[in-house]
Amino acid sequence: MPELPEVETSCRGIATHLYQQTIVDVIIRHYQLRWPISQELPQKLAHQRIQAISRRAKYILIQTTTGTLLMHLGMSGSLRILPQDTPLLKHDHLDLILANGQCLRFNDPRRFGAILWVEKDPYQHPLLVNLGPEPLTEDFAGHYLYTKTRHKNVSIKTLIMDSRMVVGVGNIYANEALFMAGIHPKQIAHKLSQLHCDKLVSAIKQVLLSAIEQGGTTLRNFVSSEGKPGYFKQQLYVYGRGGEACKNCLTALVEIRLGQRATVFCPNCQSEGL
Repeated sequence: MPELPEVETSCRGIATHLYQQTIVDVIIRHYQLRWPISQELPQKLAHQRIQAISRRAKYILIQTTTGTLLMHLGMSGSLRILPQDTPLLKHDHLDLILANGQCLRFNDPRRFGAILWVEKDPYQHPLLVNLGPEPLTEDFAGHYLYTKTRHKNVSIKTLIMDSRMVVGVGNIYANEALFMAGIHPKQIAHKLSQLHCDKLVSAIKQVLLSAIEQGGTTLRNFVSSEGKPGYFKQQLYVYGRGGEACKNCLTALVEIRLGQRATVFCPNCQSEGL
């Protein structure tokens, strides 16, 4: 599944091509995604000028004069900017045709993505209203995490992957940030000190920023808006490396299942006792 850096990369990639462009048509080839695409979407978007493109969690928001198109890439979705007459690929489900002859094309093999039309405040939409802070903003800070971990009797990895706590810390980046901070993924959240929370927040920000700068993680179905894969996977320290040597101390990395997710850590660098 594309994680926050992949979505941010896509958002930045399409923004320069979409800003202030006018939508002249919407071509829908498959209406049934995670939720059905509105039959009225072509009518709603026709002749609308795109005023802003932004991201909230893993959602891309394309704002027009009369409403906002809320897009989610699901498990395997991708967005590309193409000449509108570019031959179709399998699973190309939707095109936004622009007045300049280009189109934004949405491809989603598994059809777990979403394309929703919102006419009111999009941030009050049920999918967004209860989300936690963005991890790269000042709202997500050590004191915030320390306060939120008090009385939380769950593993810290489970907690930071909860979008109500903070958005966008998926499995790959949770593994990497915990390793960077020297915190065992099974550590009970309320046992973390203020210093541990400061280190973890700093690590989350660092690992996400690094991934965004390098174009996102290379996953099976992800390509950027220009068709180029990300390269962050080459620098992963623990994720996907269970049984291999730790790059810091050469201890064999351990892989377990935590919350039904693959979790890899170094038993030497990430001691379970704080």
